[in-house]
Amino acid sequence: MPRILVGSVSTVIVVLYAIGAGRWVSTDAGWYRSLSKPAWQPPDVVFGLIWPYNFVMIVVAGWAIAARESRTEHIVWIASLALSVVAALSWAYLFYVPHALYASGFALSVATLLTVPLVIITFRASMPLGFALLPYQVWLALATSLAFGYASRN
Repeated sequence: MPRILVGSVSTVIVVLYAIGAGRWVSTDAGWYRSLSKPAWQPPDVVFGLIWPYNFVMIVVAGWAIAARESRTEHIVWIASLALSVVAALSWAYLFYVPHALYASGFALSVATLLTVPLVIITFRASMPLGFALLPYQVWLALATSLAFGYASRN
């Protein structure tokens, strides 16, 4: 797989992720504000800081993976990223559009699991970059717990 393709595809996937999530998350804000929130939910400002950071780190990691020689890593990276983004966008849709809270939690669980290969491959490419991408994995795990927290309270 050509290196430029791996980096470019990673970037396009992240842009679609940001646009798709932003579209669904911005729907029905009144409904969201009416929900009983889990006690461990971070303040809104944290969401505003962590998502741009995560998106940038995924793109940077994608280009770092693209610079590596391993075709297998390229394929696993792109497939894991694409599938995890589909699962994460499924969460956004399920949570904010039909308000299927438990189903959204399961979708986010899948997204969280599918990011494990991304983090492992990134650590193999660059230890510092692996640590820089680790907050994305942690954030998805926290978001998964929040999704089930919302589901159990509402």
